[in-house]
Amino acid sequence: MNRNKWLLVVGVLALVGGFFFFDLGRFFSLAYIQGAQADFAALYATRPWLLIGGYFAVYVAVAALSLPGAVIMTLLGGAVFGFWMGLLLVSFASSLGATLAMLSARYVLRDGVKARFGARLADIDRGVEREGALYLFTLRLVPLFPFFVINLVMGLTRMKAATFYGVSQLGMLAGTAVYVNAGTQLGQLKSLQGIVSPGLLLSFALLGIFPLLAKKIVDVVKARRVYAPWAARRPKTYDRNMVVIGAGAAGLVTAYIAAAVKAKVTLVEQHKMGGDCLNYGCVPSKALIKTATLVRQMRHSADYGVAQASWTLDFAQVMDRVAHVVREIEPHDSIARYTGLGVDVQQGAARILDPWHVQITAADGGVQTLSTRSIVVATGARPFVPPLPGLEDCGYLTSDTLWGLRELPPRLVVLGGGPIGCELAQSFARLGSAVTQVEMAPRLMLREDEDVSAYAQKALQADGVKVLTGHKALRCEQHGSDKFLVVEAGGAELRIAFDVLLCAVGRVARLQGFGLEELGVPVQRTITTNEYLQTNFPNILAAGDVAGPFQFTHTAAHQAWYAAVNGLFGMFRKFKADYSVIPWCTFIDPEVARVGLNEQEAREQGIAFEVTRYGIDDLDRAIADSAAQG
Repeated sequence: MNRNKWLLVVGVLALVGGFFFFDLGRFFSLAYIQGAQADFAALYATRPWLLIGGYFAVYVAVAALSLPGAVIMTLLGGAVFGFWMGLLLVSFASSLGATLAMLSARYVLRDGVKARFGARLADIDRGVEREGALYLFTLRLVPLFPFFVINLVMGLTRMKAATFYGVSQLGMLAGTAVYVNAGTQLGQLKSLQGIVSPGLLLSFALLGIFPLLAKKIVDVVKARRVYAPWAARRPKTYDRNMVVIGAGAAGLVTAYIAAAVKAKVTLVEQHKMGGDCLNYGCVPSKALIKTATLVRQMRHSADYGVAQASWTLDFAQVMDRVAHVVREIEPHDSIARYTGLGVDVQQGAARILDPWHVQITAADGGVQTLSTRSIVVATGARPFVPPLPGLEDCGYLTSDTLWGLRELPPRLVVLGGGPIGCELAQSFARLGSAVTQVEMAPRLMLREDEDVSAYAQKALQADGVKVLTGHKALRCEQHGSDKFLVVEAGGAELRIAFDVLLCAVGRVARLQGFGLEELGVPVQRTITTNEYLQTNFPNILAAGDVAGPFQFTHTAAHQAWYAAVNGLFGMFRKFKADYSVIPWCTFIDPEVARVGLNEQEAREQGIAFEVTRYGIDDLDRAIADSAAQG
């Protein structure tokens, strides 16, 4: 905390301490102001502006310092100045004092709270930006909430001071009027408890509920406006409670949950059940990594006390094993299994016709249209292929098409330094390919900490991968049977010969062909959703890679719960998707794993952190496994 903040804290504590030390509270009692009412009235008659200015200043100070006495000051305002003048003075003074208290709390406390709870505070700030004024207005209407607590809490947010002041003045007006009016009858008051009856408190509480009720009404009106162009198509009855488009991780789990609560759910998949994870991603890549690790261990058998291991690599057999592993797991995601769970599984191309109808076109050309209360779009993502000149002519593979290989590429160029590129580059290098990995960024795995990236690069290089970071791919060239990737670094061009080029530069959401554009669902790189995974049509939701922000199988399954519950029961209760603790792993050797934020993300978000390092070379088990690195 800097010097100015300390001075402010000391000053406030001195004023508050002086208030109690000199027993100034005795001037803020009902008995005192009743006894002094005549003196204040006489002063107001002779020197009105002096009394008005003094009263206003004292009230602002009491409110700003959160001292006990605001109620007494309000009563005094009604007693001395009458209802309208008293209401005017108290309304402005109390709002100004509350705003000063809020700004002081922000100045002293917000930076410290942000450093410790940056991510959570950012979420609160986003919520305050959207609906903070509404909720502050509600709190101000209900005098059951201590106003000084509200001032303190709002000071920790990014709410604009003008908004805070305006909402506070409007929200406190009703309560202020009650107390000022009571002050006009000051001589008849026996106690402060007599001012607010239980019935009046109940009225305030009901008044406080009104803004929330109004918000619900506004939400309904907005929804009706969105649905208005399609209103004539809304069915009176529905064939399904939910239609899920896409049978990857997000779609499968969404359909599973819907079926578990006995909803009528249809799952539509145009290609393969299980989506990318089963067919092209998690399952085949981990099967390949396992074989590559075994080859590495045999190649370095001396590390385990075996002088020489005899082995022969048959790459076609390796890839057949990968395909076999996929077939072994397929029943977990099969049509038969999900049909047995109560899901109506349809194979075909799905297209959303309007907010309540989905058209399904089967491979044989048959068409059926289902009406549904809710729709979940879980269409996943596909590999991004960069628009490099000559790429199509030279040919390329992606993480989707790689698994058809049956001959080990002598020279493999991996374009991309993210998790997929790193995993496959290391695996093929261990299997015997001469691998060159090209990354435009200055380091591999850009979303990890710098020291982690450096360690990952060192691990890949140890397995024979030639890593070229800071190299931008320009074009592909073919001269006879020779193929080259031309890259640029530092103003100079470099030609890299290859037999197979693997594009692993990321994945893009599958957005086209599902009727989203025609319906008017906003899309950018992914489908635009709110915190409940709803699109601009509340009954149309998105989950998984097509929704973002993470392209992980387990995150897709995590989102599926919110999509299923909000899609089926959102009219009663909705749940915000929570991404605060996301596990994350890249399966190179050694593996790179984390949960939640890493150092660079914490630093970017201004969150305080500490680092503890433990070298695996000190771990007994790692030493026993001849894996004492990391």
